[in-house]
Amino acid sequence: MKIGDVCESSCTVCAENTANYVGSGSLEVFATPSLAALAEKTACLLLTWQCEEGCTTVGTVLNISHLAPTPPGLEVRCVCRLTEIDGRRLCFEMELFDRQGKVAEVHHERFIVKSESFMKKALARRGETNG
Repeated sequence: MKIGDVCESSCTVCAENTANYVGSGSLEVFATPSLAALAEKTACLLLTWQCEEGCTTVGTVLNISHLAPTPPGLEVRCVCRLTEIDGRRLCFEMELFDRQGKVAEVHHERFIVKSESFMKKALARRGETNG
């Protein structure tokens, strides 16, 4: 992976990813939580096959400016660019578009973790161990 790497992905707005359906509002438009999921998914796609064996990434920061509503039936496209690598911290800048123009800007950070030890810490939070 290197600074400047780019990945794109998209989804079509449907009933299941509207604000009314997911509970983040009352309108039939692309929900901000759905937008967040598309942004994180696109960053993960950019990193596919980039992590060492036994490692993955987890999201740590997500700053969204949701600029315009997108109704059902339109596609939302996310363009994700890796902008910084600081040890295990990875930073991304994203722009999301529908056919009318830009609908969001996103700053996202992910952290490279060892899958097994991360899950041990997670399970320990409820008093369990993994393995």
